[in-house]
Amino acid sequence: MTDTYVDLDERAILAALTLEEKASLLDGSDFWHLQGIERLGVPSVMVTDGPHGLRKQADEADHVGLGNSVPATCFPPAAGLASSWDPALAQRIGQALGDECRANDVAVLLGPGVNMKRSPLCGRNFEYFSEDPLLAGVMAAAVVNGVQSRQVGTSLKHFAANNQEDDRLRVSAEVDERTLREIYLAAFERVVKEAQPWTVMCSYNRINGTYASEDRWLLTEVLRGEWGFQGLVVSDWGAVNRRDVGVAAGLDLEMPSSGGAGTKLILEAVAAGTLSETDVDRAAGRVLSLIAQSTKRQPLEAFDTAAHHALAREAAAASVVLLRNDDGILPLDTEQGGTVAVIGEFARTPRYQGAGSSQVNPTRVESALDCLRAELDGKRQVSFAAGFELDGDQSDPALVAEAIRVAAAADVALVFLGLPASYESEGWDREHMNLPAAQLDLLAKVAAANPNVVVVLANGSAVLVSGWEHQARALVEGWLGGQAGGAGLVDVLLGKVSPAGRLAETIPVAYEHNPALGNFPGDNQKVYYGEGLLIGYRWYDARQLPVSYPFGHGLSYTSFDYADLTVDVVEDGPEPRVAVSLTVTNTGARAGAEVVQVYVSDPVASVHRPTQELRAFAKVMLEPGETRRVELELDDRAFAYWHPGVSGWVVEGGEFQVLVGASSRHIRLTASVILAGSDARVPLHIDSTFGEFQAVPEAADWLTAQLEGSPFGERLVGTELGRMLLTVPVRRLARFPGISFTEADLETFLLER
Repeated sequence: MTDTYVDLDERAILAALTLEEKASLLDGSDFWHLQGIERLGVPSVMVTDGPHGLRKQADEADHVGLGNSVPATCFPPAAGLASSWDPALAQRIGQALGDECRANDVAVLLGPGVNMKRSPLCGRNFEYFSEDPLLAGVMAAAVVNGVQSRQVGTSLKHFAANNQEDDRLRVSAEVDERTLREIYLAAFERVVKEAQPWTVMCSYNRINGTYASEDRWLLTEVLRGEWGFQGLVVSDWGAVNRRDVGVAAGLDLEMPSSGGAGTKLILEAVAAGTLSETDVDRAAGRVLSLIAQSTKRQPLEAFDTAAHHALAREAAAASVVLLRNDDGILPLDTEQGGTVAVIGEFARTPRYQGAGSSQVNPTRVESALDCLRAELDGKRQVSFAAGFELDGDQSDPALVAEAIRVAAAADVALVFLGLPASYESEGWDREHMNLPAAQLDLLAKVAAANPNVVVVLANGSAVLVSGWEHQARALVEGWLGGQAGGAGLVDVLLGKVSPAGRLAETIPVAYEHNPALGNFPGDNQKVYYGEGLLIGYRWYDARQLPVSYPFGHGLSYTSFDYADLTVDVVEDGPEPRVAVSLTVTNTGARAGAEVVQVYVSDPVASVHRPTQELRAFAKVMLEPGETRRVELELDDRAFAYWHPGVSGWVVEGGEFQVLVGASSRHIRLTASVILAGSDARVPLHIDSTFGEFQAVPEAADWLTAQLEGSPFGERLVGTELGRMLLTVPVRRLARFPGISFTEADLETFLLER
C-alpha cells in the first residue's frame, strides 16, 4: 500500500472540530499513529523510528515497537556519518531515507539526534554526531534537508540536555544558561534555523528541575519565539509528566497513545480554567498542519534497494578514520604479498549498528571477510580465525590458539576488534571505555606471532587505545558502518578509497581525563554540568592534556599542504562577517580528500572562553598535484559568546585568532583579525556595582557628583581603595558613614535615566 494524496483545509477543519476532538488530536491513536478525525476526512498518519534507517514495525510486530521491522537500508549511524565531515553526503542519505519512508507510508522519521557527546560513556553516543555543536548541527541539518526534500518530516531530538541514559526519564540536568546556549542548544538552533524540521521531540529529562515536556522557556520562548520554529513539538515516547501543563508550555503531541488519559486531563483542565482553550486550539492546529503536510504528496511505489546499498557503502568508507599507519602498511597490496590473515569474529559477523529503538532490519549485510575474499580472489590468499566470541569477556584457549597459528603463517594480520552489543545501547550507559579483556589478550598474542598487525575497530563510541595500540602498525576506526560497512572498510583497506574520515570526538589517553568525571551520571536524580563549556576538545585543550587522537584527526593515503591564508573583515560591528581563504595542495601520488578546519580563539576576553572552538570546515577532494583555493566565511556567532546579563549574543571588540588546521591539535596556519564588536554592557539596576557604574559615562558622572564633598569622594576614584570597591554594589556603598547619597537617591536616578 502506498500513500495517497489528500488536500486538507486545515483552518476549516479546525473551525469544525469540537473541543473533545481537538483534545483527542493531541494524543496518539496507538504506538506509531497520530489520531485521525474520520467525520472530517482527517487521516491517521504514521511516524516511526530512525534515524540512520527506517524502522517501521511490521503488522504482526509487538505493540511496543521493539520487534521485527520491515526491511530497510541501514546506513552508518551518526557516530560514523559525522566522521565523514561531509554534509553533501549526509543530505544524499537523507534523501534516500525520505524515499524509503514514502514507499512505506511513513509521514515522519524520528531523527536525527543532535545531543552532545558530553561523556564517552553515554550509551547512546552511536546515535549522536559529535562533541562539537557546529559539526553536529551542520551534519544534522543536511540530513533533515535531505529527508524533507522528499516531503517526509523529521523529528529533531532529544530536546534538550539529554546526554546520558542513566535515569534518563527523571534526572535533572543542572546546567547554567550560557553553557546551554553555547553547547547543548546550539546544534538544535542551527538545524531549526537552516532546515525547519517538521517536528522537534522533547526529551525525557528535566532541565534545572523542570521536565522538558513542561518547559515553556525551552519549548515556546526559545524554540518558537527566538529561533522561529514553525512545526510541532512531540514528546519522546513516554516523556509526558503532566499533560495539561505540557500543552500550556508548548508540547503539542503526546506519543504513544495514552489511551485517552491525556485527552481527559486536557478537557478537565479547560473546564477548571487552568488551561486555556486557545492553547488547545494552537496545539491541535499544529497537529493538523503536520498531517496536511504529510498527505500533500504523490505516491512512491518503491525505492531502489541496490542504489541505496551502494550509497550505504560509500558512506561507510567515508566514515572510516585512519588513526595511524606506520611505514605505510596500508593500503594492502592487492597483487603482491603473502597470505592475509583475518582475525576476529567481527570480520565474519559484523556489528554494524547500535541497539535499542534505532535498530534497523537491513535489506542485506556485507561482512569484511566475504568482501576481502571476493576482492583478493586469485591474487592473495585470505585465511580466517574467529579469535573470540562476540559477547565473551573470557578468552577461549582454542580460539586464541587457532588465531595465533593463522597469524603466524600470514604476511599481515588484520585484527577486527570492537565493542559487543551489550556494551552500548539505548537504556544504559557504558561502565568503562575499554575493549573486552579477551580481545586485548588475543591482540597481544597475535602481535607476538606476527609484527605486521592492522587493528580494525567496530564501535559506536570512543574506546581507549593507549594501552595496546603499540602492538599494531596501523589502527583503523571503522565505527558502526551500517549494512555495507564491511565493503566500505575493505574499499579503504585495499586503497580503492583513500581514507578521508576525521574524528568527530576526541580519543583521550585515559577515561580519568574526561571532563565529566565526577559529574556523570549524577545521583539523587540530579546531574551537574560542572565542566561548563569545556566538553570534548575544549576541555583537553584548556587543561593541556595529552590525547591519544585529537578531535578532527584522520590520516590519508596522500598528503596535503596548506598555504597563503588570508583573513578579511567583510562586515564589522555587532554582526561581523569574516572571509577566510587559503590554498590546499595534494602533494602525494593518490587522489584524496582533506578536511580543512577553522578554529577561532579569543585570547583576551572579559569572560572565560574555550582555548579554541571549531567555527567552519570544508571537505575538498583533490587529484595528485592539484591545488585549490578554499574559501569559508565566519559569521558573528563564530566570535560571539552568550551574555546572560544582556540575554543575548555578544561579540567583544578586540583581536581574535583564526587558526586553520587538520585537527584541533594540528594547526597549520594562523592569522589575527580585529573586530569592533558590540556593546555588552549590562543594564544598570539597584544591585549594580561601583565598577559597573564607572563603566557607564552617565552613571559615572552622577556617582562622581554625589561623592563630591564627602570624605570618601577623592579617595574612591582612581585609587587603590576605589579599585577594592569596584565589586561593591552601589546601594551598599550608600549605607557607608559619610556617603552623601541614599538608596532612595539611587532608585530615583535609575528610574529617571
